[in-house]
Amino acid sequence: MGIIKGMYQVEGMSCASCAGSIQTMLSATEGVSSASVNLASEQVMVEFDNSVISLEQIEKTVDGLGFKLITRDLSLEEAQGMATMRLTRLRNNTILSGLFSLPVVLIAMVFHHVAYGNFIMMILTIPVLAWFGREFFIIAWKRILHFEANMDTLVALGTGSAFVFSAFNTIFPDYLVKRGMEPHVYYEAATVIITFILLGRYFEEKAKQRTSEAIKKLMGLGVKTARVIRNGVEKEMLISKIIKGDILVIRPGEKIPTDGRVVEGFSAIDESMITGESVPVNKWPGDEVIGATINQTGSLKVMAEKVGSDTMLSQIIRLVQEAQGSKAPIQKLADKTAAIFVPVVLGLALLTFIVWTIWPPATGAPFAFIAAVTVLVIACPCALGLATPTALMVGLGKAAQYGILVKDAQSLEMFCKTTAIVLDKTGTVTVGRPQVTDVIWDPEVVNLPQPAERDIPGAVVAIESMSEHPFAQALVNFFSPEISAKDEDKSAPLLADRSVKGFESITGKGVLARMAGDLYHIGSRSYIIDGGCAIPAGFDSEELKLKQQARSVVYVACNSRVVAMVALADTVKPGSVKAIEKLRAMGMQVHLLSGDSVSITSHIATEAGIEYFKAEATPGEKSEYVRRLKEQGFVVAMVGDGINDSPALAMADIGIAMGTGTDIAIESAQITLIKGDLEKLVTALRLSHETVKTIRQNLFWAFFYNMITIPLAAGVLYPFTGFMLNPMLAGAAMAFSSVSVVANSLRMRSKRIG
Repeated sequence: MGIIKGMYQVEGMSCASCAGSIQTMLSATEGVSSASVNLASEQVMVEFDNSVISLEQIEKTVDGLGFKLITRDLSLEEAQGMATMRLTRLRNNTILSGLFSLPVVLIAMVFHHVAYGNFIMMILTIPVLAWFGREFFIIAWKRILHFEANMDTLVALGTGSAFVFSAFNTIFPDYLVKRGMEPHVYYEAATVIITFILLGRYFEEKAKQRTSEAIKKLMGLGVKTARVIRNGVEKEMLISKIIKGDILVIRPGEKIPTDGRVVEGFSAIDESMITGESVPVNKWPGDEVIGATINQTGSLKVMAEKVGSDTMLSQIIRLVQEAQGSKAPIQKLADKTAAIFVPVVLGLALLTFIVWTIWPPATGAPFAFIAAVTVLVIACPCALGLATPTALMVGLGKAAQYGILVKDAQSLEMFCKTTAIVLDKTGTVTVGRPQVTDVIWDPEVVNLPQPAERDIPGAVVAIESMSEHPFAQALVNFFSPEISAKDEDKSAPLLADRSVKGFESITGKGVLARMAGDLYHIGSRSYIIDGGCAIPAGFDSEELKLKQQARSVVYVACNSRVVAMVALADTVKPGSVKAIEKLRAMGMQVHLLSGDSVSITSHIATEAGIEYFKAEATPGEKSEYVRRLKEQGFVVAMVGDGINDSPALAMADIGIAMGTGTDIAIESAQITLIKGDLEKLVTALRLSHETVKTIRQNLFWAFFYNMITIPLAAGVLYPFTGFMLNPMLAGAAMAFSSVSVVANSLRMRSKRIG
């Protein structure tokens, strides 16, 4: 018993005032210490004391407002299935509502003299309101019982009043005729309003689901089944059935089903999708393994230690879902406005009715009733409720499609204010692993006729394929051009040559082996000299030049004679230079931080076009560097990929992790670049600008629309010009405002950002 904090799904929210009502009601409930509701993600975060109030009571409180609180944990499959059903229901209701509304509009606008036209329209309108749009009336009624109102209240009052008034004039037309008034009907306004609101909600829901689908595709969800040993019997079962302590059997080439620990076997694991470590990591009994990583070489038996929502992959997915549940600061304006908007509109409608009932130019209650209905119609649903969520959901979805994960909406908005970018060196600006940069051959050896069977590059590949050193991997990748970039990290085990004899590896020095009758030494200068190998004249000066360029040098000797000198370095990524140029062109001040030596850091900074840098920086010094920039007035974004970057990522205004980096770095950051491509940083910055611009456009038009149209609907021009806005035109204007906001947000989907 004690304080519990949980995030739960809420069904039925349609506007900002819905979220506000749930939050207000829960916050005022005894035993609930805090509640935060987000419309975009349809989730509520509740912190409560379960010794005072139970989760079932909280569920009843929300249900009493007309919404459904789902308190059980949903699997990804269940959540996706529910979302698909919700979208399908919305789509079907929208289509059917449109099909029923079309003849109503045609009769009202074109064939209004058709026999029994009013009765036909009334019959066609009933299913639109009573079935396809029934949720508006159900929720509105429940809200009225709690003396509250929201956008659904306006929809229900506006369309319901229009229908009741029209039905009265259809059944009793003589009542107004005897009083000198035309018995107009407004069925088309009621049906069009329902149809367009459903259409707007369908667009919003579809935008959310596309965001989720893109994220799931990028994250690459783990395996569906696993082989489990229980009671001495091996059997295949669904991943959801695995429990802690199960022994899992993983064969070469398969994904690790869940987080656990090796209990038997040895293998190399490709953890690049989780940790960013491109070189496969050897795993022995007792070592931890991460779910969704790839077992490359040997068979393993693993004890499951984390399952379900506790796995690292699930935590990353949860991180993304929380982004959809967050609010941008700019949305606070819309939320505050929406909270008071509905009561204000209801008050204006009542005031309109009173004024036109007693105002001299009016003709009594029927005229006043029409004016009041027009006010209700034109104000619902307020485009303010759609302005921010739709833009954010499309922006987050667009980001996901570009391989950019945004933890929260606030980060997306804040990022566009950035004035200084701080970059970690290794793995961020550079590749993060050694690559061959230069090969210098001994001219005398190259020019001598060689035996046909002697292939020195091939021998280097065959021998180094048996080594797990990062330099060995780099040599194999360089001298085997047929290896694709996709297969680089697993090339060594594939290329091991059985003709290699007497292979020996001396840790930190080099390797020795025989192949095709030749003796090869491959390693450092000291190892080559200790092996009695002769170094050609001129290599000393070449090595000095290479080391001045922050290169590491490996010698290749055949039969005690050095035939080649290979330079390796962690090189600048192909897209880094271009990305940094673009950042500087956008007015960003770019900084480079590294724990490497001054010579290496300086060389990389120069090569990448970065003016400001700091070398030999500890994690604490990186964080302090960011703090000083903030004190100077910069809005700082820090980009990193390692554990040592996490303090600086947390210190920065915006922390950005390379997706090829560690999980700790990703957890510390607000934005993750999935593929570790620095050019995506430019894309993220542009996307931030575009999203915030779209939100501001939406809010402007939403405010402008209501400022102009509500007074027109109330009839402010009638005493001067005789103009009174027709409810049908009001419905069309209302629908146009809502759809235009959604359309403006969805416009970003087709706009090229990167």
